[in-house]
Amino acid sequence: MKVVFYWILAVIITFAAIIYQRKTGPTYDKKTQVTIDNQNYKFKLVRSHGGTTDCKIQLGMPDKNVGGVLEYKKYPTKDEWTQVELSRENDLLTGSLPNLPPAGKYEYKITLKKGDQNFELNQGKPVIIRFKGHVPETILFPHIFFMFFAMFLGNVAGIMALFKYKKFRFYTNITVIALFIGGMILGPLVQLYAFNELWAGIPFAWDLTDNKTLVAFLFWVLAFFMNRKKNARFIQLSLQS
Repeated sequence: MKVVFYWILAVIITFAAIIYQRKTGPTYDKKTQVTIDNQNYKFKLVRSHGGTTDCKIQLGMPDKNVGGVLEYKKYPTKDEWTQVELSRENDLLTGSLPNLPPAGKYEYKITLKKGDQNFELNQGKPVIIRFKGHVPETILFPHIFFMFFAMFLGNVAGIMALFKYKKFRFYTNITVIALFIGGMILGPLVQLYAFNELWAGIPFAWDLTDNKTLVAFLFWVLAFFMNRKKNARFIQLSLQS
């Protein structure tokens, strides 16, 4: 029963981390809402676009009397804002951002209009969107799987170490392998396809994602070697903090 408890707790922690990442990550859609004539409308503003097509922005707006304006400029620049009227497609207001090369960015904002009233989305604050190249599914899906698998096994190892369960060393070893495949092999390949750069972390640059992956991998490698000693359980606890 103790082992079942460890696995259930690891599942809960892993899913909590995934949900937190989805809500706070810089590439996930920005949620916003606006109230027009006592009717509340919720929207998602895209912050990432892949491929070679323009980025289409669609807002569900059944009120036919509501129009809108999309404003955008390259980020970070001091260029003038480009304004585009949103077009209507049935219950959708639609605009598009011209495609940019991989890693190119726009900042954009949208203002809805009804009569002489203006309604700024996201409280008038610009949203940053980054363009990327197409990543083959044969690389992207295994990368995602191994990264979340490593996260889950790392939580299992940490919990088992916390409760002094002897198999934590085994799960530490599997975590190192999964993180190496997902983060150190497939991760750079994903970035190469997406942004034409194999590695943007230390010592070449300061990309946050690459550096976090590198630090996590080095810590788990340290745990792997420390776990060869019987009194090294403390390194597992430090990895979970």
